[in-house]
Amino acid sequence: MTSRAPRKPTRRAAPTPTRLAPDSLAASIDHAATLVEAVLAGRALTEQLAHVRAQHTDPRINWGAVQDLSYGTLRDFGRGDALLRPFLAKPLPEHIHAILLVSLYRLERRPESAHTVVDQAVTAVGAHAPGLKGVANGVLRNVLRQFDALIARLDADQSGAQRHPAWWIKRLRAQYPSAWESILAAGNSHPPMSLRPNRRRIAHADALARLRDAGIAFDELPNHALRLHSPRPVDQIPGFFDGLFSVQDAGAQWAARWLAAQPGERVLDACAAPGGKAAHLLECADIDLTALELDPQRAERIRENLARLGLEARIVVGNCETPAQWWDGRPFDRILADVPCSASGVVRRHPDIKWLRRPADVAGFARQQARIVDALWQTLAPGGTMLYVTCSVFEEENHMQMARFCTRHRDAIRIPIEGQNERVVLPNAEHDGFYYALLRKTP
Repeated sequence: MTSRAPRKPTRRAAPTPTRLAPDSLAASIDHAATLVEAVLAGRALTEQLAHVRAQHTDPRINWGAVQDLSYGTLRDFGRGDALLRPFLAKPLPEHIHAILLVSLYRLERRPESAHTVVDQAVTAVGAHAPGLKGVANGVLRNVLRQFDALIARLDADQSGAQRHPAWWIKRLRAQYPSAWESILAAGNSHPPMSLRPNRRRIAHADALARLRDAGIAFDELPNHALRLHSPRPVDQIPGFFDGLFSVQDAGAQWAARWLAAQPGERVLDACAAPGGKAAHLLECADIDLTALELDPQRAERIRENLARLGLEARIVVGNCETPAQWWDGRPFDRILADVPCSASGVVRRHPDIKWLRRPADVAGFARQQARIVDALWQTLAPGGTMLYVTCSVFEEENHMQMARFCTRHRDAIRIPIEGQNERVVLPNAEHDGFYYALLRKTP
């Protein structure tokens, strides 16, 4: 009997990656996951969004959906990660993990479309790791089956429940015992959209009428900022491209009012990009404004914004920590020191900040702020005023910073702002979070 040679085992062909339709939900989930993955690797969301859009130019891609998915996922990151953790026996590839995070965000917001979301999430996984489609399907369906119980258990996971890092929560609880929960809730919400009419080109009453005639509902706030009931693209704002309106958060619109520059004064807007506060100052008074910015590209944005509004300023590229490199020696009557900060008051607009920042970063910003205000103080005329501004809610960058500054500079006097020694504008439904302190240099 003739023996047969042993048969070689048949190799199965590797699964073929799925090709995603550009206008599909799967493609939107996949692009959003790319952004989430980049942020978790330490890169800034705004820059990564511009980079991904430059790489993918198909006009069918729904970038509005991509932005909503990526920003929303990062606002909810602590929550999404806590939901996934019980179902992952071992770590998944980073992009697949990001796809699941994005999908969970969508599932919670659109529970009526659960079947479609899971199907499209699995399809997105198939574009990168076809062999993990079953894993992704199983994880998402397990989460759905146990969703109510999982959400109930999230209360035991503070970061998951509050959707912020634990160190951030601890710091806010200590600094704002009665307001920390509302600050965190604001950071998890969608940001409001406010407009600022350009009083150089349109009367205030006419600006209100323009919006009403266009069917745009809004509330006028105490500083005359116009908060829209529903955000919308700027091409739907009547007269925007003619310079009649600017988009500027209502909390930021206090700066020009509280600096109160007078006609003919020399004014410095330090760290001025993208130019919103500089433009507002120019709209309020005929001043000699210098707009200082370190980054040449960001300085160009100031120029573009002022041109749209029909305004002019001296735009200087330079480091505000080293006045000798850009200052002509003539003192300024007023300085707007809108300094770099942790941006903890605007995290709903930049949700990546919550996960990129570390506790040591706050102290680092505080040191940089001290160098900046010490340097700028040299350029302020005796009798002049400086408005110190941050978009942070952390005291180390705000109240403590100003206390230390006044200890170093005996010629600095705190000037009350509408009856208060300083103004802490906490984030809420109307505006983002800011800090303001006004200083006068003794003659």
